[in-house]
Amino acid sequence: MQRKTPSCVVFSHGYEESDALRKLSTLAILVAATAFLAGARLPPQGPMPEPRPDAGQATSPTSPSSEADPPAPEEVPTPQPKPDPKDPQAPVPHPPPAPQAAPSKPEPAEPMQGPPRPPGSPESSQPPTEEGKPPGEQTLEEQHLTIEPESDAEHAECTAALQSLGVAFKDTPRIDDGNGCGIDKPIIVSEALPGIRLKPEATMRCPAALALARWMKDSVIPAASAALPEQGRITTVNQATSYMCRLRNGAGTGKISEHARGNAIDIASFHFEKGEDVAVRSRREDSTLTGAFQRTVSAAGCLYFTTVLDPESDAAHETHFHLDVIERKGGYRYCH
Repeated sequence: MQRKTPSCVVFSHGYEESDALRKLSTLAILVAATAFLAGARLPPQGPMPEPRPDAGQATSPTSPSSEADPPAPEEVPTPQPKPDPKDPQAPVPHPPPAPQAAPSKPEPAEPMQGPPRPPGSPESSQPPTEEGKPPGEQTLEEQHLTIEPESDAEHAECTAALQSLGVAFKDTPRIDDGNGCGIDKPIIVSEALPGIRLKPEATMRCPAALALARWMKDSVIPAASAALPEQGRITTVNQATSYMCRLRNGAGTGKISEHARGNAIDIASFHFEKGEDVAVRSRREDSTLTGAFQRTVSAAGCLYFTTVLDPESDAAHETHFHLDVIERKGGYRYCH
């Protein structure tokens, strides 16, 4: 009886045959790839770098980098041959530019007379007049000033306010001393307030007299009562100057004084019922009640007058208060 071959042998034979075919296929692929790579060649010439753009030509801006190219060294100018003067076509060399001279220092301004003008004041930039001198260098005659007119209604209102305060005064004819000195509607004040004489009598405009009366009533009398009660009440105010035709600080040239327009009065001292007069003098370091009284009334003066100059302001006012009611632009006041 004949024995049959097991099927597993057949399967093993088929598997071995498939594996051999895969190995032959892989070997064929490797041989073909080797032949392809053996036939490959590098190009005869590689890529050449682009020429660098000329430094003199404009280039498009590039994005900033962390390292910048170093700047190119400046070209050193080569000496040029001296032109032949006989050759008309020879270039003419240009001389180097002359160095600029340093700006000269401005001349120091002349010392100002009287209080400074406010910023933006029309007086701050006046052109020279026909005489060719700026206003600060002109005499009173050269300035051709005129007296400022006063309104009848405003004068009547002002004198009514004086009467309500008990100020003793009288009207006087118009004053015209020429060159702008004078008062359109002057008054003569003999008492600053009831029972307080103004010595000597003072000629001024009504607005100046009204400011004096209000200052005395609201500030000077209360300050004297608080600081110097043992001296009693104030009986006299001694004035040094009221109306006077002159320039500021009595100078020969410059702005006209407010005294020449009836707008100012100088107070030299206060006389009390008892004790000595309180003279106006430098009291910045005076720690007494008398010093406190003077500093108080000086500071309070700016509530009523537009200019207050005391002994601490300058040498011209070492012995008195200068008080005036000049009108300035924007309600500006000067108090020192």
